[in-house]
Amino acid sequence: MAPLGSSSWSSAWDSIYRYSPLQKGNLLPNGVAAGPNNSLNILQIRPNIGQILMSKQVRYAGTAVLAVGVFFLASGKYHSLPTLGSLRDSGAATAPVIPTCPVEATIPANYNGQDKRSRFAYTQFVTNQDHLCNSVMIFETLFHLGSKADRVIMYPEQLMDPAATTGSNQEQKLLIKAREMYEVKLVPVAALHTSGSDKSTSWIDLYAKLLAFNQTQYDRVINLESDATVLQEMDELFLLPPCPVAMPRAYWLFGNNILSSHIMMVQPSAIEFGRLLEKMEEAGRNDNDIEIINALYNDQAMILPHRSYDLLTGEFRRQNHEKYLGSDRVKWDPVSVYNEAKFLHFSDFPVPKPWIPMLEDVRQQKQPKCVKTKWHEDCSARDLWNGFYSDFARRRSEVCNTK
Repeated sequence: MAPLGSSSWSSAWDSIYRYSPLQKGNLLPNGVAAGPNNSLNILQIRPNIGQILMSKQVRYAGTAVLAVGVFFLASGKYHSLPTLGSLRDSGAATAPVIPTCPVEATIPANYNGQDKRSRFAYTQFVTNQDHLCNSVMIFETLFHLGSKADRVIMYPEQLMDPAATTGSNQEQKLLIKAREMYEVKLVPVAALHTSGSDKSTSWIDLYAKLLAFNQTQYDRVINLESDATVLQEMDELFLLPPCPVAMPRAYWLFGNNILSSHIMMVQPSAIEFGRLLEKMEEAGRNDNDIEIINALYNDQAMILPHRSYDLLTGEFRRQNHEKYLGSDRVKWDPVSVYNEAKFLHFSDFPVPKPWIPMLEDVRQQKQPKCVKTKWHEDCSARDLWNGFYSDFARRRSEVCNTK
């Protein structure tokens, strides 16, 4: 049977819906001629349903529809046929689709700075004097590494006017030094409370990291925790594929399924910040920003490789490095690990944080052990570990000195 062309479809529909009145000279039923004054001339004679169904055009159309249906069923594509529900809902508004992120981040080549630097920024959130000094140290390192991105410090608004040129205390003097020497942008933040938090606790104390999602003047921001050391430039992270947030996994924790907030590459968005605010209102008394981030993005974040972007100082003290290396067959080489890392986080419990003086007996007891090999004693892990703390102390005394 020849396929139905456009003229066949047209004539089939005409035979059903557009019957014309009898024309002059046509015969009426029983052979009566239709005269010009015959009242039957003004009637539109319509066939009954049986005549319609038996017409050649309808039979052609029905055969074509049946053939299409058989084809879909035979090819397993019956699920693509429209249903009553799909037709009913076709005009309804659809829910927004949340973009999926690559599971593992593919790190791009180094950022060459050809894009406008104002598109990207490193951010720090300051809640006390110790954190302020650490943050300025982070930005001092990024400045000397030649990072092309902006550097932004956010701090409680009552601390200082961002346009101030002189300071009356150590915090104000340090903020001014950061602005003048390391080109840091100062952004005061109003402290507020949530319904679930302790009224004696500032919003910024609990949820400081979440402010990165609201920095919509930038396309991308990288938030770094301040109890850390930047070892190499990391501007390449600004060029990752689109995703609300990219973070490493906390590889050292049981289950290896918790996001680490030591470093976050964030794509600021009013929508995402709104989602975080809703979660904040639902948060319990003891919840903080990292719990909220994990609740929203644990299965949606792009995962950064921890071996480059989340090395812990405590890794050098461990006896088993399988979690860090990803296999028990990979040899632990402290020097290679150090050379590969770009961001080092001070996490060494019960060793105190690096700005707190360490007693010598604690250092002797907790420092990594030397490893005896066939030919010599390898103390590279111990030397590196001690160097991390001594370097932090030296830089702190230099960078945070405002006299």
